Amino acid sequence: MSAGPLETYNGTTGVASNGGDSLTEDLNVYYSSGDFAWIMTSSALVLLMVPGVGFFYSGLARRKSALSLIWLSMMSIAVVGFQWFFWGYSLTFSHTGSAYIGDLSNFGLMKVLGQPSVGSSKIPDLLFCLYQGMFAAITPALAIGAVADRGRMLPALVFIFVWSTIVYDPIAYWTWNANGWSFKLGGLDFAGGTPVHISSGAAALAMSLMLGKRNGYTKVHGLPYRPHNVTHVVLGTVFLWVGWFGFNGGSALASNLRAVMACIVTHIAACVGGFTWCLMDYRLEKKWSAVGFCSGAIAGLVAITPASGFVPAWSAVIFGVVGGIVCNLATQIKFWIGVDDALDVFAEHAVGGIVGNLLTGLFAADYIAHLDGATVIAGGWLNHNYIQLAYQLADCVAGFSYSFVLTCVILFLMNLVPGLSLRASADEEEMGLDDAQLGEFAYDYVEVRRHVSELMGSQDEETPSSRGSIKGVRMEEPAKTVTEEPEKKV
Repeated sequence: MSAGPLETYNGTTGVASNGGDSLTEDLNVYYSSGDFAWIMTSSALVLLMVPGVGFFYSGLARRKSALSLIWLSMMSIAVVGFQWFFWGYSLTFSHTGSAYIGDLSNFGLMKVLGQPSVGSSKIPDLLFCLYQGMFAAITPALAIGAVADRGRMLPALVFIFVWSTIVYDPIAYWTWNANGWSFKLGGLDFAGGTPVHISSGAAALAMSLMLGKRNGYTKVHGLPYRPHNVTHVVLGTVFLWVGWFGFNGGSALASNLRAVMACIVTHIAACVGGFTWCLMDYRLEKKWSAVGFCSGAIAGLVAITPASGFVPAWSAVIFGVVGGIVCNLATQIKFWIGVDDALDVFAEHAVGGIVGNLLTGLFAADYIAHLDGATVIAGGWLNHNYIQLAYQLADCVAGFSYSFVLTCVILFLMNLVPGLSLRASADEEEMGLDDAQLGEFAYDYVEVRRHVSELMGSQDEETPSSRGSIKGVRMEEPAKTVTEEPEKKV
């Protein structure tokens, strides 16, 4: 067992201090080494989720744009990592600020050291900054999947930086900073139902609307492409499922019973959501779907996120079932409104986050929140606190509306700046973003023969290279003028 803190922090709280003087005092005596170990581990787990998003999206997309989605996910870590250091953390978790946004008292991580964080007195600012920085990185990575097959890379990076500053930071401040209006109102969001999932899902819907449909899209059937690599979908789901233990369990901000309960309900909701989605698909296809299971598991994980530190274990079954069913049905919304949300980010994250927020208002229990020995809440309908559902609804509406509108504004203004239009040209879309924007490919061996016309011409004289290309090429890609390319070395 790790030792608890040796002393209680007696400095000024609620204001920006100098973070402590390590030359004159031991700043470690106020904290438990066990709490440090768990939150540092959770930070690494949440970081693992970002490439998980990349693999999940890559597998769902078309082959010729697969690598671009992994690249954008990894670049989200880099861009937001700098933004978080520069001013993101200060705007979101400074000790002072208005009801809407923080100030720049911690600009450049100034004075971020040993003072207890605004999130919990169990961990200092420095550790809280590390952990929350991973949440800031994964949120735009979730949203940016909406550019699949048609979004340029450099403008996407600019969008990530601007969106994180203007959209994510304020919403996270409302929800998790003690000065934020939603926090003061009484909204309950344990690990990011609104700041992460609703905001990213709303942004993805706005991006899909502003960018327009991909070439070949129809309102009724969308694009007739199935996921090009189901193995990547499964691999991404595994990364996400494992990482979600740090995402939700770490949000207890200490190593305690509340963290354990958060991990338990997270796992149950994912399990139930997975087979619920499978059953929903089986009723139509009469086949079991690996992609369906993965989608359902993610839906369950999204739904339980805001509730994971507030609800009892048995309710996680309800979160999984309702999350799986509602998110499955929500995948049809894009056809009703004629928006090309290529990877169903809106259905999984915005709708799943709303489901989770509202169910939190029903099933939040005071005794679960108090498992950390400190948190006191009025609870939800389980505790006959019926107004809690209204608070949750207000948080959902505010987060969704703010993210959707500001995303549209950001993209509109970017489109006016030369060189920052996010939409790729028709030729680049036809070529594939991997080739047009990166010059690299997810599967290099298939590039020996790239187009259907080349395959047809090579059937009279079959070679080992042409046999490999026939096996690897997506046959639905349109014919194009033959342009011979030298084989690239792996």
